[in-house]
Amino acid sequence: MNTSHIAPRRTRMRLTRGIVTVTALATVAGTVGLSTASAQPAGTVVQAAGIGTTDLQRVDAAAVVRLDPTADVLLLSDYDFIHALWQKARDGGELFDSVRTAAEEALSSTAAADHVRYIVTGIHEAYRLDQQRERDKAEAERAARLAKSQALLAIGIPSTPELLALTDDNFIRAVAKHSASGPEVRSAALQALLGEPADWQEFIINGAREAHKRDVLRELEELAEQDRLEAERRRELAARTNAAALFRLAPSEAMLALGDDNFIRELLRLAPADLAGSELYAEGQRAVLSSDPAVWKAYIHTGAEEAYKRDDEARRQKIAEANRKLALQIQAAAENGGVNPNLVAAARKALAGTDEAVAEFLKEDNLYRARRQSIQMNDAALSGWYARQSGVDGGLGFIGPVSASSKPADREDATWVVVPALASKPGCYSFESARKPGYYLKGDDPGLRVRMAPDDRSAAFKQNATWCAVKGQSGSGTSFVWGTGTVQRSLRHIDGDLYAAQNYGTAEGNLAATWKISPPLAP
Repeated sequence: MNTSHIAPRRTRMRLTRGIVTVTALATVAGTVGLSTASAQPAGTVVQAAGIGTTDLQRVDAAAVVRLDPTADVLLLSDYDFIHALWQKARDGGELFDSVRTAAEEALSSTAAADHVRYIVTGIHEAYRLDQQRERDKAEAERAARLAKSQALLAIGIPSTPELLALTDDNFIRAVAKHSASGPEVRSAALQALLGEPADWQEFIINGAREAHKRDVLRELEELAEQDRLEAERRRELAARTNAAALFRLAPSEAMLALGDDNFIRELLRLAPADLAGSELYAEGQRAVLSSDPAVWKAYIHTGAEEAYKRDDEARRQKIAEANRKLALQIQAAAENGGVNPNLVAAARKALAGTDEAVAEFLKEDNLYRARRQSIQMNDAALSGWYARQSGVDGGLGFIGPVSASSKPADREDATWVVVPALASKPGCYSFESARKPGYYLKGDDPGLRVRMAPDDRSAAFKQNATWCAVKGQSGSGTSFVWGTGTVQRSLRHIDGDLYAAQNYGTAEGNLAATWKISPPLAP
């Protein structure tokens, strides 16, 4: 191995195989002059420039992700047009999760019918899912604010915008410190703070009111010996105040003095419009239609509370089901691609867990991190050697031994975020640096050296940073075809350095171009 050009970077294991001679290296450099604009390498999947959709269908699809349908965009092939939609959806973040995922499924297909289907109907169906998730998310945030307001109303703490804007844990602390909170409320608040976020939400939605009931009961028990009638009056008052809080109302003295049936009618009359289809509202209607006073009292004391809890559970279940559906779509797309096993594993783990685990998996940062993989040599003699880059050498790529015990910087240099190809090719991918987001592994002309470089958004960069996954040239594993020349070139190492070099058909050469997608060294 010629170590004069690599010794400054790091000490490497001397390769025992003479994979490519000096003459072969000269051949590699000599073929750089071949045209890269018109021909495709043998064995790669070539995207036909066919268009199976109308301008109107494309304009409608572009409107979903706010893509400007210029003349250049409308002249793209269906596949390239989908990639343009995918890029806009990716830039849009969580607003277009389903649109992006559906686009990735379409991009993984080589069937023109799948591309047409996505542009004509698929993007709109996916966007409806995204819109529904956004509505559900907004509804969940609104419900969280309303739950805080209801808790304050029940306890008797004045509601202010500052209180409602607090995070769940700080809101609970404020409730615990307020003079209106009794010992049961303070105890329940402190207990909730010792738990998880789900425990905080349970305290706000139900725990605060239930603890306040216990405070009232304790106070009533103390008063019972002194004044039984007063205790009963205050018990009734507490029940009515709690029922009104479920309707997000602060009852007036006149309202509290009404008979049970008329009190319920007033709750229904003053109820916010969004409660019209709720169990809380429907149970109230059923109660006032009854002529039995026991039914009215049961609704005020227990029925409203039980109906409210059913509404809350239904809302949570709806959001959880939508999240699981999206997680399944992401898992299926990753399984079809075959180069994101870490993402598949993360999706399976989340789907096997709680609804909270699925929601955590779907966060944009977590999805991005789950696409991390390391690219390991499939050669048994180079077990534990990975494709990585050297920052001190301008991002030049090489292979080297890295393990879980290596220092963090080395593990990050050998970890890549595997994303759909920047050059819009089905079955192809780009490798983004885990250490430097926005930098990708690309082949260089001239010289065909592979290095990590920042995406300049040019067509040439996108082409040079695109690697098409094919069956491994040596046994199992995967090879990555690069470039547009007449000679097929693949990601391979030559004397430990990474090149986009042609296949000479030798057993050693095949081993040098065969890789294994491994768990990320920097998770």
